[in-house]
Amino acid sequence: MGQPGPLANLFSVELWERFSFYGMQGILALYMYFETTRGGLGIDPTVAAGIVGAYGGSVYIFSILGALVSDRLLGPERTLLGSAVMIMLGHIALALLPGVPGLVAGLLLVGIGSGGLKATSATLVGALYDVKDSRRDAGFSIYYMGVNIGGLFGPLLTGLTQQTWGFHVGFGLAALGMAIGVTQYVLTRKKLPAAVHEVPDPLPRAMYPIWGGIALAAILLVIILVLTGIIHAGNLAAIMVTLSVIGAIVIFAMLLISKKVSSDERSRVVAFIPLFLGTAAFFALFQQQFTVITLYSDTRLDRALQLPFLGEWEMPIPWVQSFNPFFIIVLAPLFAALWTKLGSRQPTTPKKFSLGIILMGSAFLLFLPMVPVAAVPVLWVAMIMVVATLGELSLSPVGLSLTTKLAPSAFPVLMMALYYLSVALGTSLSGALAGFYSAETEGAYFGALGAVTIVIGLLMLAISKPVEKGMRGVR
Repeated sequence: MGQPGPLANLFSVELWERFSFYGMQGILALYMYFETTRGGLGIDPTVAAGIVGAYGGSVYIFSILGALVSDRLLGPERTLLGSAVMIMLGHIALALLPGVPGLVAGLLLVGIGSGGLKATSATLVGALYDVKDSRRDAGFSIYYMGVNIGGLFGPLLTGLTQQTWGFHVGFGLAALGMAIGVTQYVLTRKKLPAAVHEVPDPLPRAMYPIWGGIALAAILLVIILVLTGIIHAGNLAAIMVTLSVIGAIVIFAMLLISKKVSSDERSRVVAFIPLFLGTAAFFALFQQQFTVITLYSDTRLDRALQLPFLGEWEMPIPWVQSFNPFFIIVLAPLFAALWTKLGSRQPTTPKKFSLGIILMGSAFLLFLPMVPVAAVPVLWVAMIMVVATLGELSLSPVGLSLTTKLAPSAFPVLMMALYYLSVALGTSLSGALAGFYSAETEGAYFGALGAVTIVIGLLMLAISKPVEKGMRGVR
């Protein structure tokens, strides 16, 4: 396809990492709340959903840690390799270690590893091209297709495996996928550009003991808080929400008061505040496909299908999570063609954000007609996910790009950390909000969240002009 050879290596790493990540996440909530007689841990469903949301949010917070390790200690290539190995070990822990110890060890390893890989993988892809290389955008498009291919097949295969042979075999399949990704990466990593093996901003040796002590103190503090019961499974999502909010406030304050930030750059940072909040609101609903919609698929969905020659067959619960990546693969080229055709007439980024948020709220309102229905058709949920995916394609692809454009020249990494914190906040909220869901309250739950999100989208639309003005020439 006329692309640099190492792109195939990085494409494969990302595909298998997403395969293992979404494959594991597809059965994670089920593993926690299924009764022990069904192979699960018997955790309360709302607590399980909160843990999944907190875990999803932690991945984005760990990506900030991964960026610091990459920039100051190991360089992007070694950070990616170490992160990939951690992910594989995490899935192995989930597959082989029984009970809560295996769950804790597995989620910690996968969460930290996924954060490190997320922070470095795109950097390695970018290093394959000169800044003016015309192949760059096409290369990233090919690379990100690996995300969706892995996200599509992960839940399909682990869900089928779990339904047939049990949870630990499903986790083992995720581990096998990551092992394939790690193996092919190790065999071909020498072909990557020399620059990715260098540490961009090495931490002085004299600072090693100081930062090592800070890291050790942080670990000890977490252990003490867990042992004393201050941190427990029921409040993990709320803790991640709090950490995301505090982190965002601190970073915004640092950017706004820094003397290294010009007046135009400061205006752009202020303009990013409503976009930060809008992104968090969007992901608070969108990421519920791994929390509430998993519970909904288990308890409210009619998954019995009539298949030719096979008769009646029950669709695995995690397969619902493959709807979104499937629709992305189908619809993303159409969106790209639409924006290209519209050219300068396409909506500005704040208006695209507004559209994405409104569509996400509308997707939740589409649950309401099914409230009185005892067994909801699978195709109805598929339609809901089409609307949610349209919202994602309106908001998510432009989020990272916009963040890099609005970033002050002195603080590009901090600005990217803000974007990841907005996703972490929304993902953690998806777990915290799941505590209010039940089959008895689903009408009020979906109706209230959908309506509030649409109002947020309309408010974003109302202030789009001032936000565009504050972006100072960035469209």
